[in-house]
Amino acid sequence: MTIAPRSRPPFRADHVGSLLRPQALRDARAAHAAGTLPADALREVENRHIAEAIAKQESIGLRAATDGEYRRAYWHYDFVAGLEGCELYTPETKIEFKGGVKLPHTLRVNGKIAWKQPIFVDDYRFVASHVKTAVAKQTIPSPSVVHFRGGRQAIDPAIYPDLDGFFADLGTAYHDAVQAFAQAGCRYLQLDEVNIAYLCDPEQIAALKARGEHVEGLLDIYAGMINQAIAGRPADMAVSMHLCRGNFRSTFVATGGYEPVAEVLFNAINVDAYFMEYDTDRAGGFEPLRFVPRGHKIVVLGLMTSKTGELESADSLKRRLDEAAKFLPLEQLALSPQCGFASTEEGNLLTTDQQWRKLERCVEVARDVWGSV
Repeated sequence: MTIAPRSRPPFRADHVGSLLRPQALRDARAAHAAGTLPADALREVENRHIAEAIAKQESIGLRAATDGEYRRAYWHYDFVAGLEGCELYTPETKIEFKGGVKLPHTLRVNGKIAWKQPIFVDDYRFVASHVKTAVAKQTIPSPSVVHFRGGRQAIDPAIYPDLDGFFADLGTAYHDAVQAFAQAGCRYLQLDEVNIAYLCDPEQIAALKARGEHVEGLLDIYAGMINQAIAGRPADMAVSMHLCRGNFRSTFVATGGYEPVAEVLFNAINVDAYFMEYDTDRAGGFEPLRFVPRGHKIVVLGLMTSKTGELESADSLKRRLDEAAKFLPLEQLALSPQCGFASTEEGNLLTTDQQWRKLERCVEVARDVWGSV
């Protein structure tokens, strides 16, 4: 069977977005936080390392390149805390990952939510100005992050006495953000949507109910916000969604296959592609892929783990692709690691060399399986 090369993102070998931070960059960020390195000097350090990361991604054959999220402390908070009405703070009760690792910050809503500042737009322009052979990819957290992390308790009732207004304003803010990226020339945008995957975990559902959330209909609300956000995007702008179950210093939060959300996920959300965690049995089997509409949507299977340095064999990856192809045609599949390598600036527990070898393996397998990257 001949499968034509993909003309638009995502590509047969792709990646979620974040990369391990070089030590010199971490040192510069620490110096800036301590007040000993000015912001413009930090920006110069970031620019240099991002340019090197882009060149490396292109040199190993990837057709999409990101800035590695090098300018961020978190995959999500740096963006959403820049929205009008949202702030980052240190709570008394912290979000705990498996193994006892705790996330030090969380969000709260203390004003009307709106898109006022061009968050990350200049960062996208920098990547776009430095790619030579690759497409510049921009990642932002999905709007559900603003609700799921704290829920009703983290939303000022004086500002939003009911959540309908909150969800409406949040969807509008994200729509304005997507339009801003589109106007800046972005044609590959990814929404990092971990919370829909969390809704597959009975333990997470129980925790939501315990804090007083209305869980029924929440999936549809999240789907509606995403659709509102990406409505009216340019026809040549590819929007992907990344789903995982937590990724902080090689730990995780949730467990459960995609079956509970699959029908809505694949048929009611108007994205073009899905990056789906599939590196362990915590994500369940490939059976939910039967709900993917035939012909146009792409599923990028996260068969490689970003949590450890052990390199997956090409044969094992090919076998798993064959298994997935029983439920979705091979021409609608692609390959990537299951998540980024550094969802926070601390990064996962592997080396930079191991990170690049994994991405090289993605490219190698894609060429063998599909005949192109």
